[in-house]
Amino acid sequence: MQLSLDGFVAGPNGEMDWMIFNWDDELKQYVSELTAPVDRIFLGRKLAQGFIPYWAANPEQEGADKINSAKKVVFTRTLDESEWSNTSLAKGDLAEEVTKLKNEEGGDIIAYGGGNFVSNLIKGALIDEFYLFINPIILGKGMTIFNELDNKQALTLVKATTFQCGIICLHYQKI
Repeated sequence: MQLSLDGFVAGPNGEMDWMIFNWDDELKQYVSELTAPVDRIFLGRKLAQGFIPYWAANPEQEGADKINSAKKVVFTRTLDESEWSNTSLAKGDLAEEVTKLKNEEGGDIIAYGGGNFVSNLIKGALIDEFYLFINPIILGKGMTIFNELDNKQALTLVKATTFQCGIICLHYQKI
């Protein structure tokens, strides 16, 4: 997840214009290596409705091959069938669905969001590793992914990596 320095994933009205998208080559390589073993992407319905069609329509974009070829699982309570190729729906209890999918054969799984979906994954202690890409900006208020927590979750810092574009990636694992 990309975050502001003060921990927001979007501004108060969902704005994401503050994120750095002009990544330096080192950050692009880092993300490429991070996503290389990924073969499934978890998405909430709201993000999926823009995310999946965008990447399908822009196959020339860097990283599009990976995103388009990965199996996508959309977590939803409202959709009855998937309108996208290579995409299935998870409609049951979040913890049960995630646990079932994590136990299946395959490579790594990455959750791209949206914010409410990731917040619920965190609340359910369903994320094993966090890659938090901290942007050099303070928003003051906005949407956080940590506001639904009922209990503390202990993490250990695996690595902190700085990039020329100003982003710092904090890689944490669940203890």
